Amino acid sequence: MSQLHVINHPMVQHKLTIMRNKETGSKDFRELLKEIALLMGYELTRDLPLEDIEIETPICKTVAKRISGRKLAIVPILRAGMGMVEGLLTLVPVAKVGHIGLYRDEETHNPVVYFCKLPEDINDRLVIVTDPMLATGGSACDALSMLNERGCNNIRLMCLVGAPEGIERVRREHPDVDIYLAAVDDHLNEAAYIVPGLGDAGDRIFGTK
Repeated sequence: MSQLHVINHPMVQHKLTIMRNKETGSKDFRELLKEIALLMGYELTRDLPLEDIEIETPICKTVAKRISGRKLAIVPILRAGMGMVEGLLTLVPVAKVGHIGLYRDEETHNPVVYFCKLPEDINDRLVIVTDPMLATGGSACDALSMLNERGCNNIRLMCLVGAPEGIERVRREHPDVDIYLAAVDDHLNEAAYIVPGLGDAGDRIFGTK
């Protein structure tokens, strides 16, 4: 069964509180999301393997550590997932970036796929799927299934806020995918929005309605 990791670092929680506030504008919302993604990225990459290499400092030769052969890919679920990419790229500048485009049908609440563009060697990489909101879990599960179909078997899902319903669905349908969250919220309302949540993340990132 997949592991659920809730990043409860004080700085993450502080920034998330500001993001939840309806008075926080798009500029601050975007910057905070980038910062939280960077902080969460430290935890998500904590177990990357290391190897010894010999280098020469200005003082002498020494043996030091570097990440061992684990290539990364970041795959945001469009459009809100894009808000987390820059923070992760700050942490791992050499990561490749793919894109999966999904939108939610307002009547059925089911995800509809409209775009998919991935690195050619995606199945050789540790894939980090990003989406600020894990609500019903529909979009996340569809994105994860698309990656599975392309041979990806090392995937982690990074979201900002999750509802119990979405978490349970991802863990049921993709038991090999670990989930990283900044908060587990209470429930989904009748419109399938997370409560208390922070509203529509895409609209708040890009200033749309």
